[in-house]
Amino acid sequence: VGVFRGTITAAPDFDPSADAETLYNAMKGIGSDKEAILDLITSRNNAQRQEVITAYKNSFGKDLIEDLKYELTGKFERLIVSLMRAPAYHDAKEIHDAIKGVGTNEKCLIEVLASRNNKQMHEMVTAYKDAYGSDLEEDVIVDTSGHFKKMLIVLLQGSRDESGVVDASLVEQDALDLFAAGEEQWGTDEAKFIMILGNRSVTHLRMVFDEYQKITELSIEDSIKNELSGDFERLMLAVVQCVRSVPMFFARCLYKSMKGLGTADNTLIRIMISRSEIDMLDIRECFRLRYEKSLYNMIKDDTSGDYKRTLLNLCGGDDDLAGEFFPEAAQIAYKMWELSAMTKVQLRPTVRPAANFDPAADAQALRKAMKGFGTDEDAIIDIVAQRSNAQRQEIRQTFKSLLGRDLMKDLKSELSKNLERLIIGLMLTPAEFDAKMMKKAMEGAGTDEHALIEILVTRSNDEIQAMNAAYQAAYKKTLEEAIQSDTSGLFCRILVSLVQGAREEGPADLERADADAQELAAACNAESDDMKVKFMSILCTRSFPHLRKVFQEFVRFSNKDIEQIIKKEMSGDVKNTFYAIVCSVKNQPSYLADRLYKAMKGLGTDDRALIRIMVSRSEIDLFTIRKEFKETHDVSLHEFIQGDTSGDYRKTLLILCGGED
Repeated sequence: VGVFRGTITAAPDFDPSADAETLYNAMKGIGSDKEAILDLITSRNNAQRQEVITAYKNSFGKDLIEDLKYELTGKFERLIVSLMRAPAYHDAKEIHDAIKGVGTNEKCLIEVLASRNNKQMHEMVTAYKDAYGSDLEEDVIVDTSGHFKKMLIVLLQGSRDESGVVDASLVEQDALDLFAAGEEQWGTDEAKFIMILGNRSVTHLRMVFDEYQKITELSIEDSIKNELSGDFERLMLAVVQCVRSVPMFFARCLYKSMKGLGTADNTLIRIMISRSEIDMLDIRECFRLRYEKSLYNMIKDDTSGDYKRTLLNLCGGDDDLAGEFFPEAAQIAYKMWELSAMTKVQLRPTVRPAANFDPAADAQALRKAMKGFGTDEDAIIDIVAQRSNAQRQEIRQTFKSLLGRDLMKDLKSELSKNLERLIIGLMLTPAEFDAKMMKKAMEGAGTDEHALIEILVTRSNDEIQAMNAAYQAAYKKTLEEAIQSDTSGLFCRILVSLVQGAREEGPADLERADADAQELAAACNAESDDMKVKFMSILCTRSFPHLRKVFQEFVRFSNKDIEQIIKKEMSGDVKNTFYAIVCSVKNQPSYLADRLYKAMKGLGTDDRALIRIMVSRSEIDLFTIRKEFKETHDVSLHEFIQGDTSGDYRKTLLILCGGED
């Protein structure tokens, strides 16, 4: 058993009878003293709470849990009552509620069964039998189906190898078997995935995943997303995440439970209780590492009243951003960068060239759609959104040579608002479109710094050079001059550096990465301006593969994560640019998914950002972005667009989006 990493420990000088009396008095009379109840219960560990239940019955002849249920209400009641249950009985009740309620709560089944060790699994099965008089395995069989059911049954056996012995030849064999079962063939041999992921030891599987990545240049997570689907896919991903790091798995679940609309209180309660005496400290560290705020602050912002106070007691302290990492989290941060360096993200588009393409027919159909009274938007959308950009350029040319008309002018006069912006955006060449977006970001009163950053950070050198040429041709001045007249200070210098389109290309140079990482780590102790200039000289010039290695080694030299440093030590546009570079280096589709999320989340939609990303990424990596969107935000890009836009504009965006996930 590892080191104790919980936040709730046994109270010293514990007197169960005195506690029972305190609780009895807190519930006596009219109204109850909720603070006294929650403070007492969260300052005892679970074993002590069981003794208090016994003492309460001995002293007062009453059932403490029944009294608490009677006195308390809502989420607070659920939280306090759940804290009083022994861990195995708490797990059993959660599983029972998940399968016996209206519809099955697959999320709960996945979270609990993917994360428990053998001992916890056996105790839960026994507690379930005791509490409900039925067999947990049989109930799961009745309520689930397919491969999802089979994997749940395998996990319920609690027979994962925990010996710690690793056989190198079996590691290689398993990695090859997983490859053969999935990526190598049409169709998937799910049974292989179930057998290997359900039985092998955690240490063994970590080595298998590394080996798998060497063979396929894909992470096992990406393969699972490609090969499996539905609840089975979600369960297998959860198992993989738990193999990599249980605390990180729970950090993700907690983040998802509080992010977005409404809070998934049952998930929040379940995790805070079940991990409070196991690994809550590690979960807090992982949370801080992965998200932009501490778990403590997220709970504080997302809940209220006695419920909040109880959860914060279970969470323990607030991890101020300044802190160094615990060893566990530093290792995870290091490993995250290492995985990011090993993974070849498969970039997949959503828009591909149309088969049997006939530019003359398309040109004539477009003319017909715009001729006479009224406009046939559907006809325009169906052609423009379902052709590749190269095909659209042929249509533009053919329209002119066949009809002597300028397609862009005709479209502008027939369409309006967001639909017009979107269709025109699709008709421009990528370089013209980027140039126009840069121009729009700097036009008028305010500057859209986020747009400038996003474009310059995510474009390749070739794309930046083409954009520069297109800008000069369209607006008769250089993009660099425009940036210099519109921005100032270090932010301006960073953008000027990026707009050169001269970032190094090619793989990491290990020795130099070490030196770069040391320089960045040393710069963290320098004057603020010197530090930023040093960051600029490395972050704006080195290749992405090289920076991955630099950021990985940075953890080793500083015991901090580069993202934390940027957020803590910098501010404003400079911070946002460096942060965007780090996120792009880590996982560019994920960074763009986050930009899409921010464009639609909250009040009002940033349509310009939505159009910019949907148009510019549709033939590069929009499919990959969509998958990342779903993974991080637990809702599909399709649903988000559907709920946030309307009419023909929405219809066109959904065609570009390409699917529902």
